[in-house]
Amino acid sequence: MDTGRPSSYGGLADKTVFLTGGGSGIGAAFTRAFAGQGARVAFVDIAEEASRALVAQTQKETGTAPLFIACDIRDIAGLQAAIEKTRIELGDVRVLINNAGNDDRHALEQVTLAYWDERIAVNLRHMFFAAQAVAPQMKRLGGGAIINLGSIIWRLKLTGVPVYNVTKASITGLTRVLAREFGPFGIRVNTLSPGAVWTERQIKMWYTPEFEQEVMAGQCLKTRVLPSDVANMALFLASDAAEKCTAQDFIVDGGWS
Repeated sequence: MDTGRPSSYGGLADKTVFLTGGGSGIGAAFTRAFAGQGARVAFVDIAEEASRALVAQTQKETGTAPLFIACDIRDIAGLQAAIEKTRIELGDVRVLINNAGNDDRHALEQVTLAYWDERIAVNLRHMFFAAQAVAPQMKRLGGGAIINLGSIIWRLKLTGVPVYNVTKASITGLTRVLAREFGPFGIRVNTLSPGAVWTERQIKMWYTPEFEQEVMAGQCLKTRVLPSDVANMALFLASDAAEKCTAQDFIVDGGWS
């Protein structure tokens, strides 16, 4: 398990943070990191067992239990209801982290229309509607931060995940459009793009010794990028320290891309 200690940033205590896919992997690192800053954290995920274990773990570490709401982010009405539940129980959302996604491998020749639509729903569509739902809340607060999880994978032109590449490239465009739309209200929107992050799922499913050799050959820094490294960047982007940062793509990849 990644045990990296998050950095400390001002302006996050008692702020409401809503994130998607917060029950495992990078999302779990976000949940723990923001709870550790004293933020009021709510997250949605489909993995109920792992999410409830994370709530218990985070409460033990920080003294406060995050609000977990079981939700499939493909169900936009359910996602909107979860955001409204968060508002009612924790207050207006100040920070939105659009993290949920799925990078299952697939061959271009095997992609069907149904698979295409499902991957768009899992990796892109929910980000737009989550941002739409929190915007009125952030406007009432006089500002906020939206962080969309991208990836370096499309920059590397890697094969084996063509639809995933399309969705992750599209997130950069979504970020820039939302930054322009919401900027007059003090709402900042940025993309956070990880490289090869060593989560339990990635190690189990994809990260072979041969792949690690490829990653280390590409990275300038010859060390593994951990979920806590990505969470530290998220803390910065959500904090007062990044108050003039918007419409950008912040990369955490050890210098690979």
